[in-house]
Amino acid sequence: MKAARLSVIAGVALAGLALAGCTGGGGSGSSGGGDANSNTDSKGPITYVQGKDNSNVVRPLIEKWNKAHPDEKVTFKEQTDQADQQHDDLVQHFQAKDANYDVVDVDVVWTAEFAAKGWLQPLTGKFKMDNSSLLEPTVKSGTYNGTQYAAPQTSDGGILYYRKDLVSTPPKTWDDMLKDCDIAKAKGIGCYAGQFAQYEGLTVNAAEAINTNGGTIVGEDGKKVTVDSSEAKAGLTRLVDGFKNGQIPAEAITYQEEQGRQSFEAGKLMFLRNWPYVYNLAKTDGSSTVKDTFGIAPLPGVTADKPGVSSLGGHNAAISVYSKHKATAFEFLKFLQSEDTQKFFVTQGSLAPVVASLYDDASLNSQLPYLSTLKTSIANGVPRPVSPFYPAITKAVQDNAYAALKGDKSVDQALKDMATAINTASAG
Repeated sequence: MKAARLSVIAGVALAGLALAGCTGGGGSGSSGGGDANSNTDSKGPITYVQGKDNSNVVRPLIEKWNKAHPDEKVTFKEQTDQADQQHDDLVQHFQAKDANYDVVDVDVVWTAEFAAKGWLQPLTGKFKMDNSSLLEPTVKSGTYNGTQYAAPQTSDGGILYYRKDLVSTPPKTWDDMLKDCDIAKAKGIGCYAGQFAQYEGLTVNAAEAINTNGGTIVGEDGKKVTVDSSEAKAGLTRLVDGFKNGQIPAEAITYQEEQGRQSFEAGKLMFLRNWPYVYNLAKTDGSSTVKDTFGIAPLPGVTADKPGVSSLGGHNAAISVYSKHKATAFEFLKFLQSEDTQKFFVTQGSLAPVVASLYDDASLNSQLPYLSTLKTSIANGVPRPVSPFYPAITKAVQDNAYAALKGDKSVDQALKDMATAINTASAG
């Protein structure tokens, strides 16, 4: 999905950092065991594993690194462009204790699972990263049980697209946005949509509603179930009531990112929650009817003094405990997180940086007008549930939130069943 992506050009928009196909063998040599306490001072060739480099950011960076580090060259192992296949490939090689997977690109929702299984080198002691220049929520996305296991590499956050020709100022609260729905109704268009089909995007949207209203899905330990709460109920109820009252059009129950974007560009929606990749497409698509009539804003909150909470997208980089050259792997993590590399990510690949100062860079903002809005989104964002049981959690959220949105379950029943399913997964 596009939670990990930020784009200013159509070709990059749909590619982002979802990465593919294999480019060759490992730079670190033979397979074999390792552990979190071995090879900590060893330097030498390593392999970096990531999905398909559609935006051509990985290869130029590795060429730059290799030129400066002839004795510690990095080989790029390119995976498929499908997130589930990337995940399964990493799992297979971790289980085999493959030392050829030195540094791996980790979706923010995989960190806890991999860390809990002992596959990632803790970024503590001599591997402690300097996170002082980073947006704090991005650091949390690589942290499990109070320990950092993955270094933020790219991020992403949800933003609100709105018709500035129909509303003079974007709504700061959910209630204000719903009041504006009368304008949409008078124009014969839908008021608001997000991603409500039964897939990962629904987990993102449901989590945003719950978190914005002060609720959580699981506790900080990633195991304690907290979703059966009054705050979570208030959040999910907002979405359910939106469908009941027609403020969210009925067809939005089928929307993933692209269906919502296309509807907004066709002039059929007044408000749309989506990722930043939509911005350039809405500006440049030949079929877009809103090229000059849309604006962007942070997601609406409960009160005007605090924006809504975005679910974070993005990818982090982690060191395998089985790597034979962890000292080099650590230096490569710092290289990926450097300001020069981060600027290259955003200018070459249109990927949201994790270095806070880049969002205030005047030249970058002239190229990417949504950066300041995106900074607000990420700065106020939270990761989706950080848990080793994430696959079961997201299924529980999707299944039950979807049933509530369709009216097949009450909000109370949906949250109760959600909690039961997560508890069962955690216990198992």
